[in-house]
Amino acid sequence: MVSLYGQVRSRRDVAAHTGSLSQFAGVRLMTLGDGVERGVRLLEFRTGTGLRFTVLVDRAMDIADCEHNGRAVGWHSPSGFRHPGLHEYEGEGGLGWFRSFSGLLVTCGLDHILFMDEDAADHYVYGPRTGVKSSLHGRIGTIPARLTGYGERWDGDDCWLWAEGVVQQSTVFGEDLHLIRRIEAKVGTDEIRLHDRVVNHGFYRTPHMYCYHINVGHPVLAEGSRYVAPIRDVVWASHAGDDYRKQGVGYRTLPGPRRDFHEQVWQHEMGADAASRVPVALVNEAIGFGLEVETDKRQFPAMYEWQNLQQGHYALGIEPSTNHVFGKPFAKRRDELIWLEHGEEKHYDSVFRILPDAASVAASVARIQAIARQPDADYPVPSGDFRPIVRG
Repeated sequence: MVSLYGQVRSRRDVAAHTGSLSQFAGVRLMTLGDGVERGVRLLEFRTGTGLRFTVLVDRAMDIADCEHNGRAVGWHSPSGFRHPGLHEYEGEGGLGWFRSFSGLLVTCGLDHILFMDEDAADHYVYGPRTGVKSSLHGRIGTIPARLTGYGERWDGDDCWLWAEGVVQQSTVFGEDLHLIRRIEAKVGTDEIRLHDRVVNHGFYRTPHMYCYHINVGHPVLAEGSRYVAPIRDVVWASHAGDDYRKQGVGYRTLPGPRRDFHEQVWQHEMGADAASRVPVALVNEAIGFGLEVETDKRQFPAMYEWQNLQQGHYALGIEPSTNHVFGKPFAKRRDELIWLEHGEEKHYDSVFRILPDAASVAASVARIQAIARQPDADYPVPSGDFRPIVRG
């Protein structure tokens, strides 16, 4: 059944109240027409509850805008949703990625995540290619998708909005990895469901690394907002070796925008529920608003927290990852790097859940705390205990 405007309706009842479902909800294809965004195709989803989000077809089918009843959830950076044709992957010593970095979801991978790296290329069996240079967070986030379908699907009296596409990260004498992404949202709900498959379409044994950079902005992020997660251990903090309290911002309670703030990154060891699900939320209890992200610990065994609280940037990142924060060299030394042979694939299933009111915020906090109670202190001493990642 479809829940709309305080009433539960059948498919027949919905049809009786309008000539087209698009009056209440739907998904439609549009093209941006100006500035650095010119020519970028996007899909606009509306679920009928006030949830609206857009999917960047030409940017790996990542999620750009996200709002609920006019209140923003997703982060917009100064760079805008830049056309991939303007992107310079090798630019600025590998930091050119920042010039295309914006939106609620930016996908990182498919063969590399985290900071720049140069890796041996002997697995590609091509003499002139002695190494593979990787820029920040890899290539996938600026590759256009081949849109294979979108629309509305009725399952009895339930209606699902959906889109699916294929994003190919491919070259000659190198990787040929395909991301098959399906995004779904049930009409009458406040949830976005993300289903990804990463498949090695080539015939070289190929490394695979994957991460979601989920970026939450104001007003979910505000002075007094809380990062809520089933943290069993604070493993690492980027700034702990210097002066842990120098900027006056701990992992848990967030301030307003700061001038000259330097990003802070944490890695947390998360607990999971009986189904291996890990819910993490950013909540603004002062206005009864938040976002919860639910991932599978078997798929994403690591979790980072990114704090970019600089004035004019102001975002918090929830980052589930296949690997620890020290990246590919660390993963290779510990034999934790994923290698895919021809036809092998990895699956990733996640839920982005809007928390539109005080009751849903409280329920999310209670659900998370039932799994594990996070440290009360804003500055817990990082343990340095990077637990072995065992692949199923």
